[in-house]
Amino acid sequence: MASREQFHDQQRGPQGRFADDLIGLDPHDPEAQAFAAHLDRIERQPPTYTVEGALAGVNDFAESANRAGGGRRLAAVVLVGLILLGVVLVVWDALMFVLSTLIF
Repeated sequence: MASREQFHDQQRGPQGRFADDLIGLDPHDPEAQAFAAHLDRIERQPPTYTVEGALAGVNDFAESANRAGGGRRLAAVVLVGLILLGVVLVVWDALMFVLSTLIF
């Protein structure tokens, strides 16, 4: 997440990875800080082939769903609900298979 360390004093300008993109912006403006956080999220590329990378992707999805509103938030809620429904059905099917194998 963007912090105040990306912005420095007004005389020397912003510092950090996005110094060129943040020139002329007020370091105390919440919209400028949100823009810096947005740039950080776009530039960050965790490895997706590891568990940590996959969890980071889920975390990014959850954070963006919390920031969204209206139709996008509804779509995210429906998507998560469908994923959870699929997980419940697979677990139920596996449980029934194991129980039917043990009983018969």
